[in-house]
Amino acid sequence: MNELIKIYKVDITEAQKIAGQINEPHIHRYEELLIGTQGQLEHFIDFETALIDAPFVCFITKGKTHRAKPKLKNGRCEIWVIRFQSEFIAGTTFQLYSSFHNNANFTMKTDNCFERMDVLCRLMYEEYSQPGYDFSVLRQLLMALFAIIESERNKQQLNTGESKRIQCATFRNFLQLLETHYKEAHDVSFYAEKLFMSVRNLNLICQAVLQQSLSEIIETRKLTEAKNLLMTSEMTVAEIGYELGFKEKTYFTHTFKRRTGQTPTAFRKKMEELIS
Repeated sequence: MNELIKIYKVDITEAQKIAGQINEPHIHRYEELLIGTQGQLEHFIDFETALIDAPFVCFITKGKTHRAKPKLKNGRCEIWVIRFQSEFIAGTTFQLYSSFHNNANFTMKTDNCFERMDVLCRLMYEEYSQPGYDFSVLRQLLMALFAIIESERNKQQLNTGESKRIQCATFRNFLQLLETHYKEAHDVSFYAEKLFMSVRNLNLICQAVLQQSLSEIIETRKLTEAKNLLMTSEMTVAEIGYELGFKEKTYFTHTFKRRTGQTPTAFRKKMEELIS
């Protein structure tokens, strides 16, 4: 997916079309949110398969292996699909990772809370369907949608299991530290020491949650913000690199290209063309 965000709806026709196609487990290079208002979803994720009745919410973090098969129930199917790049709501996305680790799916009641979520999805789709849609409007609506989802998850107390709870709490604490210090030039031992644990154990937790090493997550957070600044600011490449703890422009450019396949300047030009 080359777009920053993509929104569409799976209806009866689309569900039947997907059912007739080869649908193997795969990995996304973007984040994906599914909001099911009608029908069912057969979802393979975290190496387990679940059949979920609407209304439901699924959040598939980038890098997770999954397979989604929408199904009709009572002759109906309606699922909102929102795909977006991590940098679209950078800080929010990283904070979501610990909440949805091993809890990618959850069902809801057809109540005012879910109706508000459906309204937000419709507002997003209406804005997205406009020629020259406003990215800032979509960003704010998506952040509001996730705020409601997180509030509902907390009410349902979905993070069960002592070991998983401790693991998620540790990872959440790490992400909070990362949000405070990711612009600084710290190595992995800094975060491990702050959490009173070894680099090895923190690295194991990071691998379990995001399938990335501790150093990769730190670097990913820096580059996600770099993309955000390249899109939304007039700072030079050198200024952005310095802002994110890279002492030399050449090292920042090399790291950015190694992880994204393009230079910061090429990325900025591509985003300018896309947004315009």
